[in-house]
Amino acid sequence: MQVQPYLSFEGRCEEALNFYRDQLGASIGVVMRFKDAPPNDMAPPEGCAGGPPPDGEKIMHSELRVGDSTLMATDGMASGKPNFAGISLSLLVQDAAEARQRFDALAAGGQVQMPLGPTFFSAAFGMVADRFGVQWMVVAEPAAQP
Repeated sequence: MQVQPYLSFEGRCEEALNFYRDQLGASIGVVMRFKDAPPNDMAPPEGCAGGPPPDGEKIMHSELRVGDSTLMATDGMASGKPNFAGISLSLLVQDAAEARQRFDALAAGGQVQMPLGPTFFSAAFGMVADRFGVQWMVVAEPAAQP
């Protein structure tokens, strides 16, 4: 059993996939666009809120590998208003140097919420909302105890 985050970028999914590929070394896997879906599959189920499907070039479903983890992502209904409140992704890295590199990359165009620094549980821990509003906690693995 696995739990995999599914992020809705509301129109900025392709930009987000490329950002995470470039900044985190992630690999982009499956990318399905709305134009690739059969027309009958695009109507929302009866009783479901929603409008017409987004522009056919928008991403209906995608998968992104970050290290050993898979994130799934979509443009959703491409409303332009992503909302990532109440959840954070935790990025566990090897050491403080990698924590600094990844934290700074995620912070580019975003907002630092807690500067990266040493804590009682990690050589480097910090919190940042990236340029898409996704909340990240960057954590350096604790050093091995002798």
